Amino acid sequence: MSGSLRPSPTRWRRAATLMLAAGWPRPGPATATPQPPLPPPAEGFRLLLLQRSQNQGFMPGAHVFPGGVLDAADSSADWLRLFEPHHKPPRFGLGAAPPRVATFPGLQWEPGHEPAAGDPAVLPDDVAFRICAIRETFEEAGVLLLRPRGPLAGSPGPGRCLEPPPGLEAWRARVRSDARLFLRLCADLDCTPDIWALHDWGGWLTPFLRPGGRRFDTAFYLCCLQDPPPVQPDAAEVVSCQWSSPSEAIESFTSKEIWLAPPQFYEMKRLENFASLSDLHTFCLYREIEGTERWFPIRLTAADGMLQILPGDELYLEDSKFIDSQMSTEKKIEDLMKEGKMFHRMILYDSHLYIIHVTVPAKSKHLYPKNSGVNKSLL
Repeated sequence: MSGSLRPSPTRWRRAATLMLAAGWPRPGPATATPQPPLPPPAEGFRLLLLQRSQNQGFMPGAHVFPGGVLDAADSSADWLRLFEPHHKPPRFGLGAAPPRVATFPGLQWEPGHEPAAGDPAVLPDDVAFRICAIRETFEEAGVLLLRPRGPLAGSPGPGRCLEPPPGLEAWRARVRSDARLFLRLCADLDCTPDIWALHDWGGWLTPFLRPGGRRFDTAFYLCCLQDPPPVQPDAAEVVSCQWSSPSEAIESFTSKEIWLAPPQFYEMKRLENFASLSDLHTFCLYREIEGTERWFPIRLTAADGMLQILPGDELYLEDSKFIDSQMSTEKKIEDLMKEGKMFHRMILYDSHLYIIHVTVPAKSKHLYPKNSGVNKSLL
């Protein structure tokens, strides 16, 4: 196998994504436009997917979880006054700090996107990323994940979104144009972003696709809600929305009704492990002190297809030369599968056929997807 030794010019932008899971106690979701009732989902919950506009430069037309790029305003120390006096640095009531996550060698961030290093003038990353995810969910979907200022009470269960107050759409337009105004909105409502409802789930770094392509280091969070809130796509970045259970989303993807990027596909397959919203929420509470992994997929071009190699796979190489290059081999996918034993990989046969092979144990008390569509003759 081979890979380029060319030094990496990539500069990464940090981002946050929110997987918003909601229970389904009524026939259909509360949406801004009438929709036919949906039957109860097999998993007992559905997740919010937003369809990106075809005009977007990154993943046009894809169905994604809400989220976006970290803004300097998300890290502003001005948030301290809003969280006081009940929630103070360094953890703001988030509990014990999880283990630090190792960084893939050779990563360099765009100016203003460097990880926080104990700077008292900015919020810590695990607070700022949550604020970013909540702000972006408001901007893109009109969903407001806030809670009244005050101490946390009792054991947290699946929550509810704030009821939209009058004039919210005007605020939304202002926040889209200036992220700093999200703090002003929260202060006006005497609320704080509900950072405690968001649970660490994982992280994905954009693999090398083509020279000069956009690259993101994205934290994934999961939030469980009792009921699906009303959703209103912003009609700019987002043109439509849907609530889908993991199995429904996978079926829509394979039938070419929607397109999912590999990370979203992988996470939907991982979420198929859960039979109910309660199970999912309990799992999040149980494992969040273990920390999360941030995965940088390495692309492997085979003679007859493409693979994404993930940490733990026997072919995975934690080498900075693959930041702006990909591995290649003259072997066929079938031969690679016959030769190996320790798998953590996705095979991308085409844009609507991904197959996941996992034989390695999960870390940090997390779960990996079950093997999907595996031809046993290859194992």
